[in-house]
Amino acid sequence: MTKLPKPNNNFPHLKVQKAGGPPEIQRQDRLASALYSGLTSQAGIIVIALIALLVLIALACILSKTPGRTLFFFFIGPFRNVYSFGNILNSAIPLIFGGLGISIAMRAGSLNLGGEGQIYSGAFIATITALPLAFLGFSGGLISILAGAFFAGALAALSGFCKVRWNTNELITSFLLSNAMILIVNYLVTGPFHDPETNLQSTKKIAANLRLPLILPPSNLNMALVIAFVAVAAVYLFLKKTRLGYEFRISGSNEVFARYGGINTKFNTVLAMFLSGALYGLAGGLSVFGSYYQTVKEFSSGLGWNGLAAALVAGFSPLAVIPASLFFAWISSGARIAMQNSDVTFEIASIVQSVIFFLATSMVLRNLFGKKEKRR
Repeated sequence: MTKLPKPNNNFPHLKVQKAGGPPEIQRQDRLASALYSGLTSQAGIIVIALIALLVLIALACILSKTPGRTLFFFFIGPFRNVYSFGNILNSAIPLIFGGLGISIAMRAGSLNLGGEGQIYSGAFIATITALPLAFLGFSGGLISILAGAFFAGALAALSGFCKVRWNTNELITSFLLSNAMILIVNYLVTGPFHDPETNLQSTKKIAANLRLPLILPPSNLNMALVIAFVAVAAVYLFLKKTRLGYEFRISGSNEVFARYGGINTKFNTVLAMFLSGALYGLAGGLSVFGSYYQTVKEFSSGLGWNGLAAALVAGFSPLAVIPASLFFAWISSGARIAMQNSDVTFEIASIVQSVIFFLATSMVLRNLFGKKEKRR
């Protein structure tokens, strides 16, 4: 009986195909496994964060005179009426845009840390542009919002340009530019563009015909939510279905391979940073046109970082940014309502957000869930 030849170990690069189906089926299995692993790691982060939340609430209730009331208003309070529920959805809108902005930059291999200043400056530019364009109605509002988005995008693109031109770190440049713009806008809001007829440190209000219509009155939820959902779909289709989106993903995965493949990685870096900043600026402009109707001094404090945290929890997936943003909005709203109706402090929400941020950036959790997946 003729024996089959043994594999030649002298050529390790020539591997014998193992059982398990054709290569295409095996590739699909690997993709499904990777997707499952990513989903389980993100779900694990949410579960551990909720456990941390329960522990913090329990500690707060020990010091609280009304622990049952505290728990009720923290978890149920945001959903008890249309006003509270609508405000949860409304507070998630800038986080959705921020998460999308971070996701686009990360897919192209960059990280934009200038969200705070980009939201703030985008809102300010949109406001001062809208003041003289009230007579144009819808067109004036659209021009103003796009102007704010373009200005914020240009700020982020400057960091991208410095990266490709002089190899500077975009994390540092975007962060420093953001801090500088916050100080500049503070001066403009409280100085040359301050509204003398209000006690607030803010600009004048935009005209009523430019404001976005409300969806769930008496809450502040407005049509910006619909725009946010459209933006999520647009970013998802852009990254997954277009040639430029494919180039972004290839450049972010392996820049050297992308360059050898003929992809202009320098252009993609600048463009990705511009789109990232533009989405942040869009968040600021829509916040003005839908909720505040003016630029209030430092109204956007914390929104940039919370958008980054939402993107981290979502794993930089555009579709997952929506539930991640709603999760952060629920925590903030629950803490605020519990503070108003019991004797706990609002800082508990900040602590929980810090825990989530730490868990989302921790490779220990990802390695833990990755090892569990390999054992399956």
